Amino acid sequence: MQLDDELCLCFHVTKRKVLNFLAVEQPRRASQMSECFGAGTGCGWCRPYLRKLFEAAQQKQAVAGVELPETAEYAAGRTTYVKAGHGTPPAGATPIQE
Repeated sequence: MQLDDELCLCFHVTKRKVLNFLAVEQPRRASQMSECFGAGTGCGWCRPYLRKLFEAAQQKQAVAGVELPETAEYAAGRTTYVKAGHGTPPAGATPIQE
């Protein structure tokens, strides 16, 4: 996943925005990641990835180096997740793949 790829497909929050939020705001709990433009509050697909970045930041690791799936693989995973009934994207979210 590149910096300008969307990490939260529901609210169009890029990886770059999340990394900047972690660096500037330094949240104390993973749940505070939602303060980054609503990330993680839609269908829920991105929550494990947000948590992974949060935990790396808490351990003072290089957050930019945390491995995330490639964009196409990430979007396909979200489609499977949503179609399995695990979450519902809000209006205006990046559409699920057909």
